[in-house]
Amino acid sequence: MSDVERAKDILSDHRESIDRLDAILVYTLGERFKHTQAVGKLKASHELPPSDPAREAAQIERLEDLAKRADLDPVFAKKFLNFVIAEVINHHKKHQE
Repeated sequence: MSDVERAKDILSDHRESIDRLDAILVYTLGERFKHTQAVGKLKASHELPPSDPAREAAQIERLEDLAKRADLDPVFAKKFLNFVIAEVINHHKKHQE
């Protein structure tokens, strides 16, 4: 087997792992949003505010720490969580309309 063929095999293995991990991410986000939708409905039915800045800040800090331990860029992790939180808040606001 040539070096190129070995590289193609290794590349294929990496891509299979990436595909499995992408599926895990999508299903995990789906599960997360099921829970945040329930939280949004609960907040709306009890006239609670759609966002909780103290919890959001704590979650961002927690995620940054997890990212560092996972050898993931904490700046990227923070951007990702901020994106998810913004989407959740939008959903919560819709439940209150």
